[in-house]
Amino acid sequence: MTAAPTLHERQLAGWLLICCAILFSLVVLGGVTRLTGSGLSITDWRPVTGVLPPMSEQGWQEAFDLYRASPEYQKVNRGMSMSEFKVIYGYEYAHRLLARLLGLVFAVPLAWFWLKGRIPPRLRWPLLGLLGLGMLQGYMGWFMVKSGLVDIPRVSPYRLAAHLSLALVIYGVMFWLALGLLRPRLAAASAALGRGLRPLLVLLALAILWGAFVAGLRAGMVYNTFPLMSGKWIPDGLMHLEPVWRNWFENTATVQFTHRVLALGTLLLVLVLWIRALRLPLSGTQRLAFHLLLATTLAQALLGIKTLLMFVPVGLGAAHQGGAVVLLSAVLFALHELGRAPARQEEPLRARGVVAG
Repeated sequence: MTAAPTLHERQLAGWLLICCAILFSLVVLGGVTRLTGSGLSITDWRPVTGVLPPMSEQGWQEAFDLYRASPEYQKVNRGMSMSEFKVIYGYEYAHRLLARLLGLVFAVPLAWFWLKGRIPPRLRWPLLGLLGLGMLQGYMGWFMVKSGLVDIPRVSPYRLAAHLSLALVIYGVMFWLALGLLRPRLAAASAALGRGLRPLLVLLALAILWGAFVAGLRAGMVYNTFPLMSGKWIPDGLMHLEPVWRNWFENTATVQFTHRVLALGTLLLVLVLWIRALRLPLSGTQRLAFHLLLATTLAQALLGIKTLLMFVPVGLGAAHQGGAVVLLSAVLFALHELGRAPARQEEPLRARGVVAG
């Protein structure tokens, strides 16, 4: 049996989970910002003074003049009114403000816990690493926006994928640390299905990465049928770009096809692991973790299909992006709970030949 978490450990876990909740909201709001075409409405980056929006008509006019000089206004939104500009500005401003809030909610308690000596030595470097990643993510957000302020009125799909991936790395580490504080794993623990969940985590990460490229290329606006793409299992033009490697990142057909394959592979692997889990003498919480994993995977798959068939409406698109975070949480929770299994379960399971290899 493991010892119950101390009060300080519960406080640390609560703080990290609050940060996870804010980051989840930030990912969803980022999806809304992208789908409403709001991400390029603020054409400068002022980490401190940018906390406040324009406070006067003159300030709004100056912000609007900067936007009217951008490629997006010139090529996409020419003739936009001030009232329409304020709407897209509001989405992007809210996204940046929430990002700043997350930075404060992480950094200020971190400093307080540190000064009070309440951070265990094993967590000091991981938490400092998260702080560094958060600062890098702030810059990465501007680096992404800047790519759409030059010639082409959209952000670079490569930078968008990097921005989302880094956000999910930060989320995953915070969530894993919080789980470890609330439900400590045993040093000699045996993860009966762990070697199946680790490839699942990699497969899910790749599916999310290619989902980011789908978003960056707006590839969800084409081939809006399922399971076929333009009446075919393998669409035409899948590998027409040169050099060949560009197709996986810049060809809308290949990018969407790759995302579909990875998503379906994720679903199939989850089904296999869930069926295997039913045959193992798992604890109630471990069994619940696999039920949650299956439910979230099915929900995310159905949400993705619905989003595609309806030509990516804002609400469904943002929900699908948030669903990726929920599914990531479910995989991490299942992997963590398997590590809490008593080591003595290992041998009977191996002897029966049902441990995942």
